[in-house]
Amino acid sequence: MTDHSTTAGSSRTFFGHPIGLGTLFFTELWERFSYYGMRALLILFMTAVVVEGGLGIDDQTAGAIYGLYTAGVYLAALPGGWLADRVIGQQNAIWYGGMIIAAGHIVLALPGFGLASEHYGFFIGLVLIVIGTGLLKPNISSCVGELYPEGGAREDAGYVIYYMGINVGAFLGPLVCGWLRINWGWHYGFAAAAVGMIVGLVVFRLTRKNLGGFGQNPHPVPEHKKAATRLMRNGIYAVTALIFVVAVLGLEGVITINATQLSEIWVYIIVAVAVLFFGRVLMDGSLTTVDRKRTVVLIALFLGAALFWSGFEQAGSSLNLFADRYTAREMLGIMIPAEWFQSLNPLYILIFAPFFSALWINLGRRNMDPSIPLKFALGFAQLGLGFGFMWIAASLIQDGSQVLPTWLLLTYLFHTTGELCLSPIGLSATSKLAPKPYYSQMMGMWFMGAALGNLLAGLIAGEFHGENLAEFPERYRQIVIFCTVVTVLFLVATPFLKKLACLDEKPEDLTREDEPGAYER
Repeated sequence: MTDHSTTAGSSRTFFGHPIGLGTLFFTELWERFSYYGMRALLILFMTAVVVEGGLGIDDQTAGAIYGLYTAGVYLAALPGGWLADRVIGQQNAIWYGGMIIAAGHIVLALPGFGLASEHYGFFIGLVLIVIGTGLLKPNISSCVGELYPEGGAREDAGYVIYYMGINVGAFLGPLVCGWLRINWGWHYGFAAAAVGMIVGLVVFRLTRKNLGGFGQNPHPVPEHKKAATRLMRNGIYAVTALIFVVAVLGLEGVITINATQLSEIWVYIIVAVAVLFFGRVLMDGSLTTVDRKRTVVLIALFLGAALFWSGFEQAGSSLNLFADRYTAREMLGIMIPAEWFQSLNPLYILIFAPFFSALWINLGRRNMDPSIPLKFALGFAQLGLGFGFMWIAASLIQDGSQVLPTWLLLTYLFHTTGELCLSPIGLSATSKLAPKPYYSQMMGMWFMGAALGNLLAGLIAGEFHGENLAEFPERYRQIVIFCTVVTVLFLVATPFLKKLACLDEKPEDLTREDEPGAYER
C-alpha cells in the first residue's frame, strides 16, 4: 500500500519545497545527463567507419536502430509504470531502473577497454538502457506529485524546479560526452554516461529517506485481481527475457533482424493498437456524449503529436549527422564536437519555457489565449520554418562546401519554440480531456504517440544518407510542405475541435495549459 507519511527529516525544505524534491531533482538531472549524453553519440558511433572506432553501419539502418531505441524508451514506460504500481513500488522502480541503466552504459563502454565484443556491448547495452529507463522515468516523475498531496500552485512550482533539473542534465550530457569522444574516444563518452547515472544512484540512495514512505510499496491488489496481476507480471518478465534472447540470436547470426523492416512493423502495431483503443473508448456506452467528443479531439492530438515528433526527433539522427559531416565546426583552431549541437534544445528550453508559460497566462487573462488546436498549428508552423533553414543549408552544401553553424542554431531554435507550443499543451490537454475511466490509459496513449513519432523519425532519417546528397534539398522541401499542410489542417479544424472539446461547458478543465509539469523531456 502506498504510504503518504513522511519521515522526520522530510519536514526540511529545498528552495521552500519538500526536501524530497532535491532527491528527485538531482537523481533525474544525472539520469538525463547519461541519457542525452549517450544519445548524442549514438548515431555518430553507428555510422562511423570501423577504422575510426565505429560500427560502420549504413545510414538507413542506423536511423532505424535509433528510432527503435528511442521509441522503445517510451513504450517501456507503460509496463514500467504498471510494475511500480502493482509489484515493486515507485521507489524501488527508480532504484532498480537506475542500476539497469548504469549497467547498460557500462556494457556500452566495455568494448573500448577490450572487455567485450563491439556489437554485443552495443546492442545489449541499448536493451538494458531501454528497460531501465522504462522503470525509472515514469515513476520518478510521478513521485514529484506525491510530494504535494495538497496540489495547487506549489506543486506546479515544484514541477518547474524538477524540469529545470531535467534540462540542465540534458544540456550538460552532450557537452561532456562529446568532448570525451573527440579527445579520448567513443567509449570514454559512453563511460561518462555510466558515471553520470551512478552519481544519480548515489544521490538517490543517500537521500532516499527524504521521500518519506510514499512509493515504498505497491498499491494493494484486490484478492479477485491477484491472479490477473501475477499473469501480467510474468508476461512482462517473459517478454523482457524474450527480447534478450532475440538480441543474442541476432548477434550470433542465428536469425536475421532487419532494423528498417522491424521499425515498419512496429509502426503498424502501434497504429493498430491506437485504432483498437480509441475505437473501444468511442463505443463505450457508459461514457457521456461530452466524453466521446473529447475523445475525438484526443485522437487528433495523438496524430498531431506523432507527426510532430517524427520531424522534431531528427535532432539526434539526421541533423546530428548534418552537424558532423556538413557543418563547419572549427572555431579559433578548436574543433567543436558535433554532439554539442544536441545541447541547444535543452538550453533553449531553459531560456524560453518560463517565457511561454507567462505568455499563455497573460494572454488568458485578456481572453486571447490560443486554443489547443491553434497551438498545435503554431507548433507545426515553427517546425516547418526550422526545416526551411535546413532546406537552404542543404542547397549550400551541393558544391562540397560546409555551411556555418548558424543554420542549425536557427533550426533548433524554431523547433524548440514549436515544441513549447505543442508538447506541454498536448500533455496538459490529455490530462484535462481524458474520460475519467480511461485517464491513465489516455496518458499512456500520448506517450505511445511519441513512440510512433520516434519510429517514423528513424525511418525518415535513413533517407538522409551521404549517397543521395543531391536529394537533400528536395527532401527538406517535402518536409516543409508537409508541415505547412498539417498547419493548415489544424487551422481549418480549430473551430470544429474547439466545439468538440466542449470548452464552454467546463472551462475550468482547460485553463491550465501552461502547467509547468508538462515541460518534461
